[in-house]
Amino acid sequence: MAKERKGIEVSLAIAEAVGQADCDLISAYPITPQTHIVEHLSEMVADAHLDAEFVPVESEHSAMSVCCGAAAVGARTFTSTSSQGLALMAEIFFIASAMRLPVVMALANRSLSAPLSIWNDHSDTMMVRDGGWIHVFVENGQEAYDHVFWAFRVAEDPAVRLPVALNIDGFIMTHMIEPVDFEDDELIKRYIPEFRMEKPLHPDNPVSMGCFAMPEIYSEAQMTRERALVDSYATCVKAWEEWAAVTGRQYHPVETYRADDAEYCIVTMGSLGETAMAAVDELREQGEKVGVIKIRLWRPFPFDDLYRAAAGKHTLIVLDRAISFGGPGGPVALELRSALCNSPQAPVVVNYVAGLASRDVTVEDFKAIILGGKAKSAEGDVAGFTFYGLRG
Repeated sequence: MAKERKGIEVSLAIAEAVGQADCDLISAYPITPQTHIVEHLSEMVADAHLDAEFVPVESEHSAMSVCCGAAAVGARTFTSTSSQGLALMAEIFFIASAMRLPVVMALANRSLSAPLSIWNDHSDTMMVRDGGWIHVFVENGQEAYDHVFWAFRVAEDPAVRLPVALNIDGFIMTHMIEPVDFEDDELIKRYIPEFRMEKPLHPDNPVSMGCFAMPEIYSEAQMTRERALVDSYATCVKAWEEWAAVTGRQYHPVETYRADDAEYCIVTMGSLGETAMAAVDELREQGEKVGVIKIRLWRPFPFDDLYRAAAGKHTLIVLDRAISFGGPGGPVALELRSALCNSPQAPVVVNYVAGLASRDVTVEDFKAIILGGKAKSAEGDVAGFTFYGLRG
């Protein structure tokens, strides 16, 4: 495939990227809104456009189990899921990272039941934020396409060997048709080295993985897992730098917009960052010193990048798209409050929850949230969180 720009559904662009990455095995179970990704991959395999095994299974639990087995023998492995599918997959999700298996998963973010919703928020990914995976968020179709390659590059690096979850807002992104620059196949082959598992499962040389652990070694195993995830940060950044060198598209763990001289910043993750940018442009015209801080790398948590982005800010207004029920705030705000609590001149953190189940958060809504957060900060009303836009 030569480099070209296409108008394409984002789900199909993701599937095409998996094909360009020369994936060896795809195993998945269909669930809205990720179905178009694996449906297109199954067509690519059936039509001999991709030389890979497509394993249809009876559940997401089985899909991740198949992926673990495939990665353990040294196959480049991909899956995709959403919401309740991720909930069913969760048992094996934790095992994949513990066994250091570089599975790549496109997670089309969707609300968890109940009530039943097929629409987008971040409650599914927050459910497994402590699963030991690398988590990255993207804003648009180009970023989704680019990060498929980045995910394989990072996951399979011998210094990392961890699974990667590529978080894509369901429907808001997965079903949208956007212009995407496709890269040349040869460039992709140079960017992603051949995957070779150091100690693969093989009948001629038996090894054991994921064995029973006595209390005497369990803590040490978990600490090793923690260090591997924290240390993967360097490879994440290096892989972004390498991608920028060959495509000109640069990504960072934390990105900002009009934030250098801002006193107040809205903090987002995922596709709503672009709407927040439009709101900030309008508020700037009104004289408000506001900006946007966008968290791209969720795990490992980018502490130093956050500190730099937050330096000199009076208030961070965090938009959460999930709830930590019974807790003092949404998951993102909780983590920012914790991360910033010991930093000098830490900004005030004000927390809003909005956009659950794809409820619109418009430019006007963002302006109201930013100005409301500014007022709350001035009044000292910063505990807990505020539901924005509740009816009745």
